[in-house]
Amino acid sequence: MSLAPAPRQYMVFRLYLVAVNSMVPQFVALLLALAAAVAASSASDVHVIAQAVDNRYNHLQTLQAEFTETYRGGGIERTESGSLWLKKPGKMRWEYRSPKEKLFLSDGKDAWFYLPGEHQVRRTSARKLDDLRSPLGLLLGKTKLEKELHGLSLAPDVAPLITGNTVLRGVPKAMADRVHEVTLEITPDNQISRIQIEEVDDSVTEYRFSEQKENFAIADQRFRFAPPPGVEVVDEDF
Repeated sequence: MSLAPAPRQYMVFRLYLVAVNSMVPQFVALLLALAAAVAASSASDVHVIAQAVDNRYNHLQTLQAEFTETYRGGGIERTESGSLWLKKPGKMRWEYRSPKEKLFLSDGKDAWFYLPGEHQVRRTSARKLDDLRSPLGLLLGKTKLEKELHGLSLAPDVAPLITGNTVLRGVPKAMADRVHEVTLEITPDNQISRIQIEEVDDSVTEYRFSEQKENFAIADQRFRFAPPPGVEVVDEDF
């Protein structure tokens, strides 16, 4: 008994499979080419953004801003806020106002940490400073983001606080043993509006900056600390 001829639909399906199978290598090659193109484009975008940020901050002499600092870790969460002043070379002043007053400053030589009302003030050499706030003082230096942050790349999985901003991520080479990752939120004007620092112990510190004033006249006296009468100076690393 002879077999009935295959239905037309079956023949069409066979031809479709043959065509698809013949296209698989070309399709895979196309996907690989697209992935390479996307990676190259992302690297190019990161380079352009990093250079623009470098050019903006490396041409500044001073920077003044309001900041909010949030810490989460070890079952603790706290939020503080105040004002920040930066001045070349290496001068910075963090003046906390809420929820309680405290002062952290560096004149480029020494760094001080003081809680008003206490009988001691802590002091250390700026060169020995191991504090998450210290790298921010380099914003007015000659550093380059791509040099300071290893593996700098776009962070498309991190939502920016403001639509239109770009988020980058990388690992600070100078603190790689302590910091797992740093994310930077960059505005269209190439300002850094947020810095988030994830440490290897899973704690997270975030700084948000607003009302940034560039090349605003700031007297050197603002970065000098004179211990109040009766306050003991304690030299230690912090």
